Amino acid sequence: MKALTRAALALVFVGLLLFFACGGKETAGARYHCPMHPTYVSDKPGDCPICGMRLVPIEEKTAPTTVPAYVCPMHPEVVSDKPDRCPKCGMKLVPKTETEQPAPATSGTPSGERKILYYRNPMDPTVTSPVPMKDSMGMDYVPVYADEVEASKGRAVTGYAPVSLEPEGIARSGIQTVLAEAGSLGQAIRAVGTVVPDERLLTHVHTKVSGWIEKLYVNFTGQYVKKGEPLLEIYSPELLASQEEYLRAKALAQRLATSASAEARKAAQELAEAAAKRLLLFDVPQDFMAHLDATGTPSRTVMLRAPTAGYVLAKDIFAGKQVEPGMELYMVADLSRVWVEADFYEQEAALLKLGMPTQVTLPYRPGAVFTGPITYIYPWVNPESRTVRVRVELPNPKGELKPDMYANVEVMPAEVPGVVIPDSAVMDTGTRQIAFVEEKPGFFVPREVTVVRRAAGKALVTQGLTAGERVVVKGTFLLDSESRLRAALAAPQGGTNDQAHH
Repeated sequence: MKALTRAALALVFVGLLLFFACGGKETAGARYHCPMHPTYVSDKPGDCPICGMRLVPIEEKTAPTTVPAYVCPMHPEVVSDKPDRCPKCGMKLVPKTETEQPAPATSGTPSGERKILYYRNPMDPTVTSPVPMKDSMGMDYVPVYADEVEASKGRAVTGYAPVSLEPEGIARSGIQTVLAEAGSLGQAIRAVGTVVPDERLLTHVHTKVSGWIEKLYVNFTGQYVKKGEPLLEIYSPELLASQEEYLRAKALAQRLATSASAEARKAAQELAEAAAKRLLLFDVPQDFMAHLDATGTPSRTVMLRAPTAGYVLAKDIFAGKQVEPGMELYMVADLSRVWVEADFYEQEAALLKLGMPTQVTLPYRPGAVFTGPITYIYPWVNPESRTVRVRVELPNPKGELKPDMYANVEVMPAEVPGVVIPDSAVMDTGTRQIAFVEEKPGFFVPREVTVVRRAAGKALVTQGLTAGERVVVKGTFLLDSESRLRAALAAPQGGTNDQAHH
């Protein structure tokens, strides 16, 4: 019995020793943190004061270990210890295993490595740190490299920043580059034009007296008239009174020619000349005056004749209509020479010069070619179509070119030397043109370029690029969004002044 009692006491003693030994080991050096807020650390279990989640033990690490990590293909500086999406572009993070070696930013780096100036908060770029860390949401601070800062300072492209990508990110994004080549584009530029009458050959027929149309000789539009051909007869009380006044003054001058004094004869003669001049100012023709002198009888109507040869383009009168001075009766156009007005795109206007030869063809007559020079370039741009109007002057002896007819205008501008790149390398924002240049492997810099001509999938650049540089032809939209995002994050208060450009 005594032996059993001693055995039981021994077992209880051993159990107490084991309990106190394990409990002491558990509480002696244990530390706890919040899974969502790893910056909150406690030396005892409990709840996170920020989110209320239970604290979990922190695993002790005595040496650098290889841990699974996830990285963004477009933003290699974004690294996470769990699969997620990139907070910048939304792309899925891809697995990548690397040795944990966090180190603070230093003033110098080994040869061949990029220099990190500091780390910034991914959500608020004004918050920075000299060492790697996480924000209150557990997101890693983003490194800011010296080469990116220096490159962005030397660039004049407002609202854009250089972009650095690892080879893996370039491959996943499908970015491709080609060499810019020196050359020129000599392809003709074309536009659709419209045939219009030469404004200098338009004649507007008016009357200078009030009256009524008694008879029409030319009574439909499109009718061809010769110079001097009768157009109409007009009855005007004012014109009839002027004829009678002229005849009375003339008769008085004839009576006083032999009997009166020299002063009276001179006055009568001047009165007759004034009456005749008044008739002429009413555009009464000379043959009408001769007939009036010969008969001595005023005419009830006066005939108006065509002042020039051409086609009647407009007629706004009919027999019996009352007319007033200044009213347009006919518009007659001489179509022996016409204009073709064509609208070229705004970026092509710099290639067009006065006197440049053109070829004009008609859709309804394939094979017929008319040639003529550019005689005028209008000094404004159409605000809706963003085009510049050009005038071409053409002879039209056979009348083949008719007003309002469509025509194709082709101009062969002089070759302009420059840099030729694929058209896909140029991004047009509406106010400027941007191309991305790979200045060194994986380092893409935005450039503002000037494109003067496009043809056959190529673009001719005269400013912003030099031959031999590498330009991006695929993946430009990804680079554009990333470049503008980095510029916005790096700018004061997280904004840029480039909003005016987009």
